[in-house]
Amino acid sequence: MPTLTADDLYALAVAVYEAAGAPPEHAHTVARHQVGANLAGHDSHGVHLLPTYIERIDRGHIVPAARPVVISERPTTLFVNGQWGFGPVISEWTMHRLIAKAREVGVAVGSVREQSHVGRLAGYPLIAVREGLIAMMMCDSGQSPKEVAPFGGRKGRLGTNPLCIAFPSDLPGAVFVDMATSAVARGKVLVARARKQAIPLGWAVDKDGRPTTNPEDYFGGGVLLPLGGPEGHKGYALSVAVETLAAILPGLGFGVDPQGRHNDGSFMLVVDPSAFRPLETFSADVAAFARYLKETPPAEGFAEVLYPGELEYRTEQRRRQEGIAIEDETWRRIGQVAERFGLAHMLRAAG
Repeated sequence: MPTLTADDLYALAVAVYEAAGAPPEHAHTVARHQVGANLAGHDSHGVHLLPTYIERIDRGHIVPAARPVVISERPTTLFVNGQWGFGPVISEWTMHRLIAKAREVGVAVGSVREQSHVGRLAGYPLIAVREGLIAMMMCDSGQSPKEVAPFGGRKGRLGTNPLCIAFPSDLPGAVFVDMATSAVARGKVLVARARKQAIPLGWAVDKDGRPTTNPEDYFGGGVLLPLGGPEGHKGYALSVAVETLAAILPGLGFGVDPQGRHNDGSFMLVVDPSAFRPLETFSADVAAFARYLKETPPAEGFAEVLYPGELEYRTEQRRRQEGIAIEDETWRRIGQVAERFGLAHMLRAAG
């Protein structure tokens, strides 16, 4: 399993996307979000996705040079059509527009349709956090194939329907929630499969609805479960709320179109905390709240209590120093893409 520096991995991803027809600024944006996911420890949303994105470009499902257009706009709202461009490009552009609106009027809400896979959600609300704002984002995959069963079911009817909420604070690492409303993101099952590892009980059931720890059972007609295990009705209900805001509100519909392309509808909210109290005192209180949680005596089997987002911060610091390990199967697939575009020399230099 090769270990690469973040800079080498970033350079390779940029070169591949440019060779596939992406304008340089788009290639840099997508590579930055993917390598950022690897640094944070979310390898399922990192360069593991690079071959998939290239495949979607080949099929016409991603238009690499596409830029967003505004469908409608009011002082506090923004409705965007991504024209099937890269999700990171469209969503980052939309987030910056919402930040500007929230700065002016205190709050801004956005919705996006017809963009490709956005990757790791936290990458967008954290842009707002760095500007001293609170941000939330939710996503759904439109009418593309579904992989999550409603609570009590054994057939896919929902996407993984993730959400992220992030807060400014005085801590070195951001405080944020970034989670699928399914027990796990599909990409993590793909990573387990590539690493030939078992998956935890409670992630999936096989085609007959029986619990499994074998990732091959999921790919053999199985389905992911909603978040919550025995209390999965809560994750199921949360998933329904996300899909309503991120898919039904922008008009993507629900269900599955067998010919449907991956269409990440999204719902974004940005709030300026200074509309309620000074940013400095709010950020200090968020940090104090996190420290208060961390002071909780750990339960048996735990070394300490972490605040939401702390693990990702620590992982990023470590991986910037030690490098990012890429599983052999993912590296093989990336290698095939790189060689196709005449970039084999970058593989040798990076790996």
